[in-house]
Amino acid sequence: MPGDILDPPSRGPVARDVARRAGVSTATVSRVLNGFAGVRADKREAVMRAAQDLGFVANGAARALSTRRFMAVGAVVPNIENEAFVRVLSSFQDRLRQAGYTLVAANAGYDLEDELREATFLLERGVDGLMLVGDIHHPDLHARIARAGIPMVQTFSLSRERPCVGFDNAASAARAANYLMDLGHRRIGVISGLRKDNDRGGARVTGIAAALAARGLGLAPEHDIEISYGIGGRDGFRQMLAGGEPPTAIICGTDQIAFGAMIEARARGLSIPGDLSVIGHNDSDFAPFLDPPLTTIRIHSAEIGHAAGDHLIARIQGKPVVRLTEIDAALILRASTAPPGRRGT
Repeated sequence: MPGDILDPPSRGPVARDVARRAGVSTATVSRVLNGFAGVRADKREAVMRAAQDLGFVANGAARALSTRRFMAVGAVVPNIENEAFVRVLSSFQDRLRQAGYTLVAANAGYDLEDELREATFLLERGVDGLMLVGDIHHPDLHARIARAGIPMVQTFSLSRERPCVGFDNAASAARAANYLMDLGHRRIGVISGLRKDNDRGGARVTGIAAALAARGLGLAPEHDIEISYGIGGRDGFRQMLAGGEPPTAIICGTDQIAFGAMIEARARGLSIPGDLSVIGHNDSDFAPFLDPPLTTIRIHSAEIGHAAGDHLIARIQGKPVVRLTEIDAALILRASTAPPGRRGT
């Protein structure tokens, strides 16, 4: 909960621990784990067995072997092309740089196996902390982080159990749906990105459906479209129109999806917002300059990145920190939304 205070993470095993268990020197441990020749087979086997028994994560630098301080922090994001993740990485790096740390970032492509692989690579190189996105991860990932003995923070969503900096995705999307219903819309559609292993996208659709249900409305299956990320909103809107009576408004999972939907609507002779109101998500740099300017949900990515950086630096330095930091999203009203027009309600 918001008032929870986290103690510093317990220290993971270091080279001295492996050396003591194997009955060798730390220099021998370093030579074995860094692949140098000239170590007797029995000693090499003892070191490897001790490292495995202790859950020691082999680091790529000699200093990290002995001090567990590599002066680098890792981050794994789902999509390096997503503007929101670019912003969070930039602001996160700013905070790390101010504290003397380097950022090492990786792209997981919305795949939990790939996220595990990238995060494990960072752990094995001795990063001092790790930033992740969301609260859904491979079952083995948190165990590996715990064995490494480093702090971790999740971003862009809220967690009941783990350190996090983010916002309530369901509530932010429900706010958009309620705004459209207040304008008079009753047929509201959704075009989202991939929802599998994506608690942010799934929660937003859940929030929209709940808001509609609270007013006695429903999200029609033909108006609930899942697509790949990017401007695939064109394909998403085509699918929606093929399903019968079209919606008078749509909420899109990203501004790029919204842009694609707007292109397709225009190609079909539809007026925005006269025939169709459109809401995006992220408040991308281009959103105010579309025609018409795009109503969108602004997620404060830079603030999330700064707060995540502050959180990890404090924990690396052994300071207690608040477990949950909420940075609420905001609905930014522009000209792409209006009361339903000539196509009725």
